[in-house]
Amino acid sequence: MTQLDSVVGREKLKPRRDPYFQKLEAGCFVGFRKMAAGSGGNWLARYLSDTGKQQFKALGDYDHLIPSDRFKAACKDARAWFDHLGQGGTVIAYTVKDACTRYAEHLKGRGKPGAAKDAMRRFNAYVLDDKRLSETELQKLTAARVTDWRKALSKRPTVAGSNRGALRTDSTMNRDMSALRAALNLALEDGLVTTDAAWRSKLKPIANADRQRNAYLDREQRARLLEQCSDGLETLVRALSLIPARPGAVVTLRVADFDRRLNVLCIGSDKTGPRKISLPQTTADIFALQTVDKLPTAFLFTRADGVPWNKDSWKKPIRAAVKAAGLGPDVTLYTLRHSTITDLVHSGLDLLTVAQLSGTSLKMIEQHYGHLIGSRGAQGLEVLARAPQANKGTLQGR
Repeated sequence: MTQLDSVVGREKLKPRRDPYFQKLEAGCFVGFRKMAAGSGGNWLARYLSDTGKQQFKALGDYDHLIPSDRFKAACKDARAWFDHLGQGGTVIAYTVKDACTRYAEHLKGRGKPGAAKDAMRRFNAYVLDDKRLSETELQKLTAARVTDWRKALSKRPTVAGSNRGALRTDSTMNRDMSALRAALNLALEDGLVTTDAAWRSKLKPIANADRQRNAYLDREQRARLLEQCSDGLETLVRALSLIPARPGAVVTLRVADFDRRLNVLCIGSDKTGPRKISLPQTTADIFALQTVDKLPTAFLFTRADGVPWNKDSWKKPIRAAVKAAGLGPDVTLYTLRHSTITDLVHSGLDLLTVAQLSGTSLKMIEQHYGHLIGSRGAQGLEVLARAPQANKGTLQGR
């Protein structure tokens, strides 16, 4: 059997196309291919399954190491691959980039095109531009590599939103890390990698990063805002004041998404997938006005020139309307979503229904709006306080 652990021994090997192999254990071999005299050669691993099928994996040339250390490094990587296969891992070497792409496709397949687009946007901006990370094979991904990426990300300024140009907040960090963590977890679930040791703790969300949302517009403030809105923007703001939807989802609505007979609105393009909302008659009448003389494929809400809204086109007009209405500088179009959700919670509607109407999780509603239930709790206790007491003063002295 060829011995590859000796530098001198490898130098004496005759150049040939077929690699030389050294057995590490039953069915597991490390190989060395020497194509020309004096060359450093390339290393590979060979795995012989119980069925007799042979599988190969290229390991590289290890030119960054001194010759005496290359055999040891090749054996280490070969054994890691053998362990991966033994635990049910795939033979194909997937990279972090592959995991990101597969995750976006996974979201699309589950009917979540909005979430897929958002995830891919984050990947393109913060993951795929880091070649050291994105081109790393999942099986070779280390905690140190993930830590380096996280540290670098924390120092990068945001490129969108009201915080543009400033350092990333903990909340923003969590959203960006969440997308990568989800992609890697899917790869683990699908057997592309057999352990999450590299990212389990390193991509753990920052605690207490998401604070309760405080920007809120009452009905009078919303009316003032509507008065200052230009043509086109007024109808969009009115719609967002009536349903707890994300602005990005509302501007993609088309005439066919509103069923006038049943007064049902289908929000199809959203982060959490499609959902249907049954509208009260007054709200349905307002949406019906946006369908007049329009084809089923036409957008419900457009600018005055007929062009669909997007986050870039509504920013300046809404900022001007907010200022003219005398509202705070922290008010954005998204504030309307928070305001409608707040009103629904205050109305006594159960949080699960609020979550379903809003297209979000019950956990998120409880986290950001659960404190609003406190006033309802106090009202409930007031009812108990007004109830007849059988024996007044029985709590004294205890």
